[in-house]
Amino acid sequence: MEHKTSLTQHIHAPTDKVWAVISDIPGSAATLSSIDSVQMLSDGPYAEGTRWKETRVMMGRAETVEMWVSQCEPPSPHRGGSASTTVKAAQGGADYTTRFALAERDGGTDLTLTFGAEVNNPSRLSKFMMAVFGPIGLRITRKALSRDLAEIAAKAESL
Repeated sequence: MEHKTSLTQHIHAPTDKVWAVISDIPGSAATLSSIDSVQMLSDGPYAEGTRWKETRVMMGRAETVEMWVSQCEPPSPHRGGSASTTVKAAQGGADYTTRFALAERDGGTDLTLTFGAEVNNPSRLSKFMMAVFGPIGLRITRKALSRDLAEIAAKAESL
């Protein structure tokens, strides 16, 4: 049982500046208003395998989730300046995937964020609850992701 949504924000900054913002995990609490704190679990630069715990407020409640980079392609002139990264998390019987794709356009960057949640082995009750409350949850998630994109854009445009 999977739910997925995708949003795109045009940012008036080159891909390397946008990449610098999204790959700055230790600084993400200063960039994104919904993140309270970040605890790094691995050393070194942002790359596949980077792990951290992130405490984020959603619907008035703070949740701490362990996250990791599962895919990482920084901006490269060989790919026309495009870049992408995928971050994963697992909690409460669900797997979460967030993918950021960066593409140069009109002197700036289109940043597309795709978020997906997959419930593992859903019961009849959880299927029913997702059918009833899933659309509300998706609207709340889209609003939060839209705010994240706007805050990423503001930070990248200020660099």
